[in-house]
Amino acid sequence: MTAASSATAAPTPPLAARAAAIGGSPVRDILAVTARPEVINFAGGLPAPELFDAKGVAAAYQAVLADAPGRALQYSTTEGEPALRGAVAERYSTRGLATGADDILVTTGSQQALSLLATALVEPGDTVLVENPCYLAALQVFAFAGAHVVPVPGDADGVDPEALDALVARHRAKLLYTVPTFQNPTGRTLPLARRTAVAEVAARRGLWIVEDDPYGELRFEGERVPWIASRPGAEDRTVVLGSFSKVMAPGLRLGWLRAPAALRRACAIAKQAADLHTPTVNQLAAAWYLERYDLDAHVGRVAGVYRERRDAMLAGLGDALPAGAQWNRPEGGMFLWVRLPEGYDAGERLPGVVGHNVAYVPGAPFYGGAPDPRTLRLCFVTQTPEEIAEGLRRLRLGLA
Repeated sequence: MTAASSATAAPTPPLAARAAAIGGSPVRDILAVTARPEVINFAGGLPAPELFDAKGVAAAYQAVLADAPGRALQYSTTEGEPALRGAVAERYSTRGLATGADDILVTTGSQQALSLLATALVEPGDTVLVENPCYLAALQVFAFAGAHVVPVPGDADGVDPEALDALVARHRAKLLYTVPTFQNPTGRTLPLARRTAVAEVAARRGLWIVEDDPYGELRFEGERVPWIASRPGAEDRTVVLGSFSKVMAPGLRLGWLRAPAALRRACAIAKQAADLHTPTVNQLAAAWYLERYDLDAHVGRVAGVYRERRDAMLAGLGDALPAGAQWNRPEGGMFLWVRLPEGYDAGERLPGVVGHNVAYVPGAPFYGGAPDPRTLRLCFVTQTPEEIAEGLRRLRLGLA
């Protein structure tokens, strides 16, 4: 043994500060703890797997692998397969937001789109404005980017445009991140008048808007509200994020961003550094499916089932929650939001609730600022109405 090998080895260099400082997802941690089959889990954000069109998706993969295996298994362009980009663009155009294939960058899930935008837009120390509460993974992305995250005050309808205006001026904010339709975690939807006002603030103050829309097609009732991107003043400063995860299957990992040309090119460069391109076979299978199957009809069937499950949860909440609790009635999506009475802490109560084999997500981790400890999120789409009724019975016992 040499002297060098017998010497004490030097420690390895430390992790980057951002990796050491940013924690994991509390939602993922709760799902790991509550993965036992006997637990009725209202904590997840997963679409109902029994509603996937498994036969249609399987047929799509079989077809592209049989007809064009060399292409399906080969590298692709960073921007995405033209057929899929064209199909996504057509879906926007038919819904009132004129879009061409070149406006779309395909991503590996819309979560990647958010990360690419943070890379392309956010310098350490830049102020990013978010809803309060906010999609948890967005808070993680902006924290990794070194952003100064500031929550925008709002109410049951979403962000307050006047408060937004004041915060942009005060902090010289660079962007606003919002899930305006069936928001995660609250399920609320920003009304048209506020969308128009948000667009006006962005145009007047020089603000990017990141409009994340993974749930918008899952509408049970009411009229579709136009995208912020379609409002006057927002056309050249709004990025729309979309995904097939909630309407086709999350395992495809197919999302996209619709953005102005310069920002889209910057995101494409960032994507080249991340993964070169989204899997070719997945893109071609999705394009094949969209050409031959009626995705809108499938989404309609899924939304019909989700509506029954939402109604089952709403019907039982009054008996399940303590007197004085409040909750909303979302017109679509996957979640509803609960505020327990004064004196309750949803995080502190969770272990006792899990002891009754039911689970929710405490609301505190979703806040970019001071949290409301009484809040919690319930996902209503994964269980049948009968399972929801039993889960609410257990929830009543756990909160008693």
